[in-house]
Order: sequence, then C-alpha cells, then structure tokens
Amino acid sequence: METFDAVVVGAGHAGCEAALALARMGHKTLLLTLNLDALALMPCNPAIGGTGKGHLVREVDALGGEMGRAIDDTFIQSRMLNTGKGPAVHSLRAQADKLNYRLRMRRAVDECENLEVRQAEVSRIEVENGRVVGVTTTTGARVNCRAAVVCAGVYLKSRIIIGECSWNGGPQGLLAANALTGCLSGLGFSIRRFKTGTPARLDGRTIDFSKMEPQPGDEPITPFSFLTDASTLRNRALCYLTYTTKETHEILLANLHRAPMYTGSIHGTGARYCPSIEDKVVRFKDKERHPVFLEPEGLYTTEWYAQGMSTSMPEEIQRAFYRTVPGLENARLVRLAYAIEYDCIDPTALTGALAAREIAGLWFAGQVNGTSGYEEAAAQGVYAGINAALWLAGREPLLLSRDDGYLGVLVDDLVTKGVDEPYRMMTSRAEYRLVLRQDNADFRLTERGYKAGLATRERYERMLRRREDLESARALLKQRRLDIPLRKPDAKFSQIAAQAPEISPETGRQLEIEIKYEGYIDRQMADVRRFRRLESMPLPADADYLHMDGLRLEAREKLDRQRPASLGQASRIPGVSPGDVTVLTIWLEKRRRVQAGEKGGAQGGTKEDGHAQTSANPVGGGGHCRDGGTA
Repeated sequence: METFDAVVVGAGHAGCEAALALARMGHKTLLLTLNLDALALMPCNPAIGGTGKGHLVREVDALGGEMGRAIDDTFIQSRMLNTGKGPAVHSLRAQADKLNYRLRMRRAVDECENLEVRQAEVSRIEVENGRVVGVTTTTGARVNCRAAVVCAGVYLKSRIIIGECSWNGGPQGLLAANALTGCLSGLGFSIRRFKTGTPARLDGRTIDFSKMEPQPGDEPITPFSFLTDASTLRNRALCYLTYTTKETHEILLANLHRAPMYTGSIHGTGARYCPSIEDKVVRFKDKERHPVFLEPEGLYTTEWYAQGMSTSMPEEIQRAFYRTVPGLENARLVRLAYAIEYDCIDPTALTGALAAREIAGLWFAGQVNGTSGYEEAAAQGVYAGINAALWLAGREPLLLSRDDGYLGVLVDDLVTKGVDEPYRMMTSRAEYRLVLRQDNADFRLTERGYKAGLATRERYERMLRRREDLESARALLKQRRLDIPLRKPDAKFSQIAAQAPEISPETGRQLEIEIKYEGYIDRQMADVRRFRRLESMPLPADADYLHMDGLRLEAREKLDRQRPASLGQASRIPGVSPGDVTVLTIWLEKRRRVQAGEKGGAQGGTKEDGHAQTSANPVGGGGHCRDGGTA
C-alpha cells in the first residue's frame, strides 16, 4: 500500500494549485483526476481574469502560485477592464489559448519535484479517530496519507441538461464523479445542489465578423505575473462584439415552455449575476438587445465562444435563435450550449484556513465550496495547499483577512456567511478595495508567501526591489516638488515623466494612484484599523454560546455551529445581530477581568493591565471605498 504526505482530489484549477503548493513546500503529493487529458481544463469561457477575478490571479501569483505565469505564457489577447473608473476596480483579463494553457499547466505539474499525478476516481476519504488516514478509489486502490485536499469542481454527481434531454456527466463530454458525495455526506458535510451553464461554440469559418465591432487588446500589455517581462508580450487575436435582436427575444419567449429552468427539470440553484440568455430576456423585458462577445477558443482551432448566450434550450431552439444575431446568420454550432447541475458542500463547515472543522487533515478548495470561476478556484487551491503543507510541517496556518486581499474576502465570505448560489468574486465584495488593488498584490502578500515557504527567493527579492524603487521615487518627487500636478483628477504621471527620468513607468503609475487618491486611501486605512481592532479580539474555541445569557436563539445556534475565531468574524455571520455582538463584547470583557483577577491573585494582587477596547458601534464603521463614486 502506497503512502504519500498528501493527496489532492481533482486536477482542475484548484487542484493544480493545491498540489503544486504542497509539493513545492516539500511534501510528497499525489494528484488524482478523473481524466489526465482534462487537467487544468477550461470548460467554459476561454479567459483568465476579469472584474475582481483579475485581482485574485495577481494574488495567487504574489503568493507563489502558477496561474499568473501560465496565462502570461499562453494568452492571445489582453485587456485592462474598467480603466474609465477608479484604480480600485481596474482588472486585468486575458483571452487564453485553451489547449496551450492546459498543456502549460500540465508541464508545470509533470516537472514539479515531489508531485505525482494519476488518473483515478476517488470514492472515499478514509477517516479514523477524526483524522484523515488515506483515500480509496472506485477500483479499490487505497493510498495512505495524512492530508487530503478535495477539489472536485463541478463533477460531483453532475448532470448535463439540454432541453428535454439530460444525462449524468461532467462538462464537455467528460465523466461525472458519482461516488464521493455519499462519503462527504457520511462525514457530516451538508450537501448543496448548484447549477451553472455555458454557451454554444461556433465555427469561426461560418461567422461574418464584418457585421461586428472589433475589440482589440491593450498596448502595452500588463502581465498577470510579477515575474513576467512585459516587453515579451504581444496580442495575437481580436475579439468581437455583437448584439441579440428582437427576433432573438421573440424565439426565446415563444419557447419558454421548453426551457428547463422554467419547466422545473433543473433543481440546482444558479447564479443571479450570470443568467442564461432566456432568463435575461424574461428579467429585462425593457431591453431591446443584449451584448454578445465572440471570443476565440485558441489559435489551434476554429471554435469561437459566444459570451452572453448561455442557455439550456433544446437543440433546435438553439440553432434558431443563435442565427438571429448579426454576424451569426450562417453560423454552425460545433458544441451545443448546456446547463450542468452538481453537488457541493456548505463551506461554513470549514475554518478560515479552508480546513474541515471536525476532521483533522482535510481541506476543500474550488467549486466544491460553492464558488464559480477558474480564478476563485485557483485562489482557494493555493491557499488550501499552503495551509495543508504548513499543517503537515506542524506550523501555524496562513490566515488572510478581509483587509489582506481579495483572497481573504473570498475565504471569509465562504466560511462565515456561506453561499446560497454559486459565489463569484466582484470588486463590490471587498470593503477595502482601494488598498487591495491589483498593482500592489505583491507588496501585500509576497512576503507572507515567502515566509510560508511557497514564494521563491527570486520572487521575494523582486518585490523588495519594487518596494525600494517606489520609496526612492516618493523621495525624489518630494525633493523636486513634482507631486502637486498629480493631485489633479485627470493628471497622469507621463505628464511629468521627463522631469523624473529615473522613475520607471510602472513605478510612476503607482505614484500617480497614491498621490491622486491619498485622501481616500487615508480614510480607508482608518476603516481598516477599526476592522483590525475587532479581528484582534479572539473568541475562545470552547465558548458555550448555547447557554450564554443575552444572545438570541438564532445567534446561539449559528455561533455554536461556526465557532468564529474573533469578534469581527462573529459580527459577519448572518443571523448574528449588532445586539448579539454587544453581548459577546461584554462577555469577553467580563471573562478578561476574571482571568486577570485570577492571575493577579496568583501573583500577589498585580493590577489589571487596562480595559479591553469596546465600541458604541461594535461591528465597525462603514468600510466602503468612495473613490469618486467609481472605486
């Protein structure tokens, strides 16, 4: 019987990052996947990044993950989104060559020391005395391990739906994983049923692009990885914009009786922010048209992705309404659009390290936690992998808070608030987004990744050089009194670059943001300090919430089940009111005084060392960035 330090279940974006993190941090790791050819598969849109998601990719990279470097090596077009708004919401997005991306990530996995990858379906996580001891596959093979990271994606009992037709299966013709759900349920995890979907793929040779608006990439290009030399990057493809028509909407509305989401044949919960085209037509009846972005699947294929046209309508309806879109009149559908249902867990059963609260040595990452998207999965994967590796080494976990990064927001939202629909990262979820910009992700996280043991010395030293360059540039501007022009709303560093040629364009852009938004950043840092005060007030793991006087019944049950680590986390649990937080604050103060009294008595009556900090508004103040209304 074989033995590994850790087994990672699933080789999607979460699984690859988790396995690489574990192996690179020195642990013998086995990565198991249903299909080796689907490793790092992009079954839906052919892109990495986007609003909010681009921040996550840069944070994955800053910690030492692989996604940023992989997309820099394989993208075919890159754009910075939201440049007309404040810098807090600027988000990088790159069109990927799907095949090359998958091969690039496979190469990283294959070449990684301490990492072995195999094709197999895991049927059981073996647990003895509350600890993981191994995994078993559907063929009966047993692998011993001390740690397991479940990254099952959308494959758990997955079901494909196209009109009246449905079958058990994974995305893009792959198999479903039918065995593991029962094991997870038996281990005490609450199972949810979620749904997502994807548009059809079109034959580019049958698309009339002359009827569409070209969407070029940016020049110069900003890379995702802080290790990538931007001068080596270039765009190699165009995207196109077109729109639905009145005829499109008429066909959809006339056939709603055949739409699975309206007939009741879909039971999983879908995401409100990513509706199907039939749902958009119903919900937004006042809109005469909806945008459709045509994106190439890669340079190796003629397939194109029709973003904005996700559907689960029957095949003949799909073929009819796609051809009502300008430029698609003669388009051939290479792959039909479909909806997919799948099982996932309630992530409130996890700690802030994405570890199972009741089972030692078990972590979860990716869509099995109720999220959607490649980027959210990769971020959870690197985070769970780092923490599993630290646990195996007997070290304290890496815990990121909401003021540390979008990854901290993502994890806190999952384990504290839970999910009732597929979770997508958006800039609006981050209260402190003006200080959590994508341009400073390395300043915020690389040192922590380096100390954990994942980020390399090369990455760490490059971050230090960037920080030194920024500090030197600040001093130079002050010496030459050049910062005043940058305080104007429409000012750009390029306008004064000739007076400070020592400052690189990259450093200049960061200076421009710091100076122009100095007042907003100062206000947000004050919010961060209030937030940290609550986060620094730990709640004991053995607190008896069920018998705590003053707490409402709902709060008692929620607090007892989720066991928040701090007063701040407790304040964010749905069902815990500001009044309940006040009760906890008073209880903590009384407990501190009792403990201080006992300690003082034991030491001959020493004085108390001050009072615990409390606040008239214990849940903190505001925390929303107001970057001219656009951040």
